[in-house]
Amino acid sequence: MKSMTGYGYHEIQTEQFQISVEVKSYNNRFLDIVHNIPYYLAPFEIEIDERVKQHAGRGHVEVSVRVKQLASDMQVVVDDQAVLRYKAAYDEIARVIGMDAPVYDLSDFAQAEGVITSIRQNDAEIYRLPLFQALDAALQQFGASKAREGEATKRDLSLLSGKLSGGLDVVRTHARELEDMVKTNLRSRFEEMLGSQGYDEGRFLQEVAVMLVKYSVNEEIVRLGTHLKEFGKLLDNAEPVGKRLDFLCQEMNREINTIGSKSQMVEVNLQVVAMKDSLENIREQIRNIE
Repeated sequence: MKSMTGYGYHEIQTEQFQISVEVKSYNNRFLDIVHNIPYYLAPFEIEIDERVKQHAGRGHVEVSVRVKQLASDMQVVVDDQAVLRYKAAYDEIARVIGMDAPVYDLSDFAQAEGVITSIRQNDAEIYRLPLFQALDAALQQFGASKAREGEATKRDLSLLSGKLSGGLDVVRTHARELEDMVKTNLRSRFEEMLGSQGYDEGRFLQEVAVMLVKYSVNEEIVRLGTHLKEFGKLLDNAEPVGKRLDFLCQEMNREINTIGSKSQMVEVNLQVVAMKDSLENIREQIRNIE
């Protein structure tokens, strides 16, 4: 079992640059990967996503990559043709105004537009190896943190499901008493209405059968017990089970509510309240697992 919340960080330094990768995730119904990376690393986004998917099945995952240049990656280029054209222009100006020799110095060319151009080397391939080395290391930490938190959540879920099972055991012990209470109440009502006239026992048994169908909780007890067994199996499943557990909780909630609506015993009603509380805590916990 893995949590949807995790964190990982790693950085690598070369002679030219330092690259750091941070991966963190939060709860989300589906897998949503968000990138915060330099534009020149955009060609690697698909490959980054593929590696993230190996460690996350659901959740909002943020991948941040930062690059710090340790040596200048700038190249300065001189346009030879532009220099020659500017020189020709200065010579023509000198001829027009009648100067024997043109007057210009190096700064006239250096400041002229288009003579000197600066270019940054942003070839993505030079970052590939250190980028994915840092990403893999960060994802290892990320996966380990998800596993640790998942194990802690699994322990809590086991305790909570144990409380739920305990409440069901109490309800199960009172199920027979609940049926006897229905029979007793119905017999008392017959006697109150008919008094000394007596009543047809067959008719009475038919009414008891109808009332037991309406108020018996045996079927709900069986279904809830089955759901709890399946819940325990899913907790030991290594695959993502968050959605299946959420659906199972909906089914268990339905059975508990039905037991509460049918019950006429204080002891059973108290257990229904306790089971609903445990189930709500379970549902809060499973919102954080894959």
